[in-house]
Amino acid sequence: MSRKVTDKAVGNQPARHSHIVIVGSGFSGLGLAIRLSKQGRNDYLVLERGKDVGGTWRDNTYPGAACDVPSQLYSYSFALNPDWSRSFSKQPEIQRYIQGVADKYGVRDKHIFDCDMTGATWNAETSQWEIRTSQGPFTADILVSAVGALCEPNLPDIKGINDFQGEIFHSARWNHDSDLTGKRVAVIGTGASAIQIVPNIAAQVAHLDVYQRTAPWLLPRMDRPYLAPEKLAFKYIPGVQALSRAAIYAARETQVVGLAKFPPAMRILETIARAKLFAEVRDPELRRKVTPNFRIGCKRMLISNDYYPALSRDNVDVVTDGIQEITPGSIVTKDGTEREIDAIIVATGFHVTDSPVYDTVSGRDGRTLAEVFDAVGQQGYKGAAIRNYPNMFFMLGPNVGLGHTSMVYMIESQINYIADAIDQFDKLNLRTVEVRQDAQDAFNAELQRKLQGAVWSTGGCASWYLDKHGNNTTLWPDFTFRFRSLLEKFDVSAYQTVSA
Repeated sequence: MSRKVTDKAVGNQPARHSHIVIVGSGFSGLGLAIRLSKQGRNDYLVLERGKDVGGTWRDNTYPGAACDVPSQLYSYSFALNPDWSRSFSKQPEIQRYIQGVADKYGVRDKHIFDCDMTGATWNAETSQWEIRTSQGPFTADILVSAVGALCEPNLPDIKGINDFQGEIFHSARWNHDSDLTGKRVAVIGTGASAIQIVPNIAAQVAHLDVYQRTAPWLLPRMDRPYLAPEKLAFKYIPGVQALSRAAIYAARETQVVGLAKFPPAMRILETIARAKLFAEVRDPELRRKVTPNFRIGCKRMLISNDYYPALSRDNVDVVTDGIQEITPGSIVTKDGTEREIDAIIVATGFHVTDSPVYDTVSGRDGRTLAEVFDAVGQQGYKGAAIRNYPNMFFMLGPNVGLGHTSMVYMIESQINYIADAIDQFDKLNLRTVEVRQDAQDAFNAELQRKLQGAVWSTGGCASWYLDKHGNNTTLWPDFTFRFRSLLEKFDVSAYQTVSA
């Protein structure tokens, strides 16, 4: 059931109304749209600022872009893909998969592309969200934020960076018109994107400087093409692909023991990583530079078979001195060394705990998400609801992130919860639903209790997992099947409700 509401004028332009508005069409927004359509709903819209579905996998097209989660896990459970070409898929293949799923379930006509949400405000009088976009205003009874954590590039605050006269771009906004052949290039950052970019451009450029603030832990990338008999089995023998997926899931889930329950168990993986480092980096000085000084798992664990060999090339230098400033044609480090360059690739990640989107959403008391988070940190309820934001649900909200397995599993758990919440909203003929403060506080207290003993808190590192208050507001500190169980049904008793 949905209530018919006359479109309301916002400003000088009439607002288009939909019972449900989803913002973003990556894995999470698209998955929720498909679920709503499966339930027979036609009263929703998806606002997507890009020109197509895909989110992260549409935007990140840098050389070597690939997933660090096995292909069999990196897909919807309701749309297994028997045609994966290899055990760890590359960006073009993942994007084609997402596009294919959107087409298969016929939800593109529910999307408005090139539609950037510039603001959303709760109207207490109408009990609706008023949404401002690049394509005009919208209103909604229920607003769902499916804006991913890895969507807003984080540009480093370095003196002189805006004065650089050469080519400069973020890894997530790769300039494919740029030809790096024979140029002196600097890569700033050594995270998940950088370790894929560096090996793919090292042989092409004249010289490459890799600016490293913190050395990452690297594990072997167990990647290989699927054999023809495997593909045939996935496609034609019932249950084979599901069994493969279940086995990979179970193996990955064992890492939770070391990550969240008993950090000393991470020594097993650290031993493997140290052996890899010793075998692949023979130069003692380079090995010293790229040896991490924290327990494995404290920061995101990375997988690569070609990063260390790329760093060992004669035309590649790892620079560990901090950057003092960037001049129109060079980078100057804090030890006074000036290195001339023609191009800079910024691989410094994304705004995760301080997304600019937070400045654009104003809740019941007029405060933005940024203001709420600034005061108390990122706190939510089951990663799906936040106090002060009635009739609003979040995909991949606070403490839903993972460091060991597929986010698609978490996304599907949230889809279950939010889809059931929308059903209950209509069946109970509710006007508003907002998580209770005591429920949110109790949930977060238990989260932080579990996080105190996790490797992310005890491993001796600083990471983007932590907010400015020092709390880990990014990761889920338990087995993912427990998250699935918690979100199996919408618990309306944890919410304050007002009937229509």
